[in-house]
Amino acid sequence: MPKSVWFLIIGMVVNTVGNSFLWPLNTIYMHEELGQSLSTAGLVLMANAAAGVVGNLLGGFLFDRLGGFRTIMVASILTIIGLAGLTIWHGWPHYIWFLALIGFTGGMIFPCMFAMVGTAWPEGGRRGFNAIYLAQNLGVAFGPALAGVIANYSFDYIFIANLMMYIVFFAIAFSYKTIPQGYGIAPSNVISEGKQIKDKSSLYALCILGIGYMLGWAVYTQWTTTISAYTQEIGISLNQYSLLWTVNGLLIVAGQPLINPLIKRLGDRYQIMIVTGVLIFILSFYVLTFAENFRMFLVAMIILTFGEMFVWPTVPTIVSTLAPPGRDGFYQGLINSFNTLGKMIGPVAGGLLAEIYGMQFTFYFLMIILAVSIIPYSLYHLPLKKKI
Repeated sequence: MPKSVWFLIIGMVVNTVGNSFLWPLNTIYMHEELGQSLSTAGLVLMANAAAGVVGNLLGGFLFDRLGGFRTIMVASILTIIGLAGLTIWHGWPHYIWFLALIGFTGGMIFPCMFAMVGTAWPEGGRRGFNAIYLAQNLGVAFGPALAGVIANYSFDYIFIANLMMYIVFFAIAFSYKTIPQGYGIAPSNVISEGKQIKDKSSLYALCILGIGYMLGWAVYTQWTTTISAYTQEIGISLNQYSLLWTVNGLLIVAGQPLINPLIKRLGDRYQIMIVTGVLIFILSFYVLTFAENFRMFLVAMIILTFGEMFVWPTVPTIVSTLAPPGRDGFYQGLINSFNTLGKMIGPVAGGLLAEIYGMQFTFYFLMIILAVSIIPYSLYHLPLKKKI
C-alpha cells in the first residue's frame, strides 16, 4: 500500500472521530436538550443532508477541476469556521444554520478522499476503498465511545472536541499535496476519450446503483435518529448507546479476517456481495422488532455490522470501475450525493413514521424498503449490457 494512501487513512480516522462526536447524538441533543420533536429533529438533519448533497457534487466537481488537495483545504477551513460557530452558539435556532453549513463543507471532503484513493493507488481496486472504509469505522469505534463519556459531563464539550479534531485533520491534509490530484489528467482525457464521455451508459448505471444506495442509507440512518431516541425511551443509557457504535467500528476492523475469504472467492461479483449484505441488514432490523434491552440491541448491531461490510465498501469500488478517465471526482461525488439523499430522507420519514405509527411498524416498513433496494442493486448493470 503506498505511503500516500496511509496518510489518507490517518486523515479519515481523525475526520471520522471528530464527526462521530456529533452525528450519533444529534437527535438525542435536539430531542432531549433543545426540546424538539423527532420530526423537527428529522427536518434539521434533512437540511444538514441536503447541504451535504450540494457539497458532495461541488466537491467532486472541484476535484476534477482543482484537485483533491485544494478542495479539501478550502472545505476544511470552512468546516472549522462552522464548528467554531457551533461551539459558541448551539442553541435554537442557531443549531440549524451551523449544522447545515458543516453538512455542506464536510460533504465536499468525502468524494475527494475516495477519488484520491483511486488516483493514489489505481491498481489497489477494492482494497484501497476498503482501507478508507475501515479507517472510517476505526473512527466510529472511538468517537461515539468518547462522545458518550463527554456528553455525560456536558454537551458543550462535544462541540469543542469536534472542533479540535477537525483542526488536527486540517494539519494532516497538508500531506495530500503530493498525491496525484486528478485534475491534471482530466483535460487531455476529456478530449482523447470524448466518445467515452459522451456515452452515458456508465452514468445511467451509476444512477440506478445510487437509488439502491440511497434507500439503504435512508434505512441505516435510523440507527442515529429514531432508534437512538427510542433507546433513551426504553431505558438504555447514553453510554450504552454510544457503546453500540464502538462495537460497530471495532467489529468492522476485527471482522475482516472472517469475511475476506468470501470476498476473495466472490472476486468482482459485486452484486452478490451487495445483495448478501442487504439480506443481513433485513435480519438485523427483524431482531429490532422484539428488542427490549441493551443485549438485543447489541445483537442487532453486530448483525448490521456484518451486513455493511459487504455493502458500503463495494459501492464506491463499483463506481471507480464505472468512471471514465478524468471523471473519478464527479462520479464519486454523485454516488456520495445518493448516500446523502438517503440521510436526508431517512430522518424525516423515520421520525414521522415513529411518531404516527410507533417503532414496531417503522421497523417492518424499513425491512420492506431494504427488500426494495435489492432491485436497483441487481439491475444497475443493464445500461452497460445495452452498450455492448
